[in-house]
Amino acid sequence: MTAPERHPSPHTDIPTGLHTYTDDALGAHDAVALAALVRRREVSPAEAARDAAARLRAAEGLGALAATIADPAPTTAPDGPLAGVPTLVKDNSDYRGLPTGHGSAAFTPAPARRHAPFVRQLLSTGVTVLGKTRLPEFGFNATTEFEHAAPVRNPWHTAHSPGGSSGGAAALVAAGAVPVAHANDGGGSIRIPAACCGLVGLKPTRGRVRANAQSRQLPIDLVTDGILSRTVRDTAAFLAAAETHWRNPELPPLGLVEGPSGRRLRVGLLLDSPTGVPTDPATRAAVTATATTLEGLGHTVRPVRIPLDDQFTEDFLTYWGMLSFLLALTGRTLGAHFDRHRMDPLSQGLRAQYVRAMRRTPAVLHRLRKSREAYAAAFRGLDAILAPVVAHTTPRLGHLSPAVPYPTLIARILAYVAFTPLDNTVGTPSVSLPSTATTPEGLPIGVMFSARPGHEHTLLDLAYTLEAANPFRRLGS
Repeated sequence: MTAPERHPSPHTDIPTGLHTYTDDALGAHDAVALAALVRRREVSPAEAARDAAARLRAAEGLGALAATIADPAPTTAPDGPLAGVPTLVKDNSDYRGLPTGHGSAAFTPAPARRHAPFVRQLLSTGVTVLGKTRLPEFGFNATTEFEHAAPVRNPWHTAHSPGGSSGGAAALVAAGAVPVAHANDGGGSIRIPAACCGLVGLKPTRGRVRANAQSRQLPIDLVTDGILSRTVRDTAAFLAAAETHWRNPELPPLGLVEGPSGRRLRVGLLLDSPTGVPTDPATRAAVTATATTLEGLGHTVRPVRIPLDDQFTEDFLTYWGMLSFLLALTGRTLGAHFDRHRMDPLSQGLRAQYVRAMRRTPAVLHRLRKSREAYAAAFRGLDAILAPVVAHTTPRLGHLSPAVPYPTLIARILAYVAFTPLDNTVGTPSVSLPSTATTPEGLPIGVMFSARPGHEHTLLDLAYTLEAANPFRRLGS
């Protein structure tokens, strides 16, 4: 196993768009199609891994890899439904033998001794792990950028952000290097990069998949793991396969959702954030067009309001700051020579903001927990809610850089990440899907559907419906 530079040097000759599709074993196949080829022995797992490794080298200009595995281990689940499909693990989850860097220069990580619980669940599907993807420090930012290192670039237009925190995973799936990649979401970190990179990004219900030990210790577990994919059926296949490894008995079984049900659904339309942040015209138009498509297909769409407490944004920010504060206290458990003073300015700003608000922690937790009541009220008479993923289109690199002074940066983040955190707080499932709209630079614009806890099948139903009506655009096609 090899770990490249944790902070790759900047590239000066990167094309505006970058993809790795070519006439090899991977072709333009999604994970389901590639796994079928492996089962029929038309492609071997070794061939798929070899060609994916070549594509990862071709995508080096994106700066998305944290570490690679020179000789990938054979799958431990050769009969898994995704057996032989090459993939990547996000660098905030332990994969035995590789360091877990968390995107931070504040410490030196040692190789992990064991796989994280969710990584074991991912491996149970039969995938072959080729390495790890970069993320912003501790996953706090909505872009995958660094104070003193090259950013991860969006393959649709490399001057723009791929989103965060699962930006490395999103960049490589969108570029075609692997069909699917591990991601996780604590405030939008699956859905935001999916929106930026034109992918399917489903954040499952809290408890749908294995939680990692750190998450279970928090007063409100915001983080849920999943994957990023280019097709709806890949996400559906992953969730079904993961469920055969472990199923939460407190949630309804999901099973394999293989297409739209034909059921007429009732969808609420939310154009502006319940926190008061307005949506930019391009994003508003993309969401409105999606609503029009649904109505044309026989679904009912009506405006919805979510009566959140006026303090939700401030409370979520306080909780976010508490996570940075706790990391600063416990960082020595992550690796050698932890120095909290080397945490990036965003992490330090969040921590400082929490210290000033620390005495309000009990009230903050109480209000955040009560937000589930307002959300449940909004869902009365509805199967799902349609909204933007983010309040404006994908920014250029630098706009959300941690090098931006903290007061300016946090204001920019809150003006961007205005829709996704509610699902993390409440624990509801939510999915980002590509819309038919693009920015003037050709970047994708995502739309988001959320459903009641345990109702991922509703989200997959809507996703299949929209994918069939307007097939999702693929980079390079």
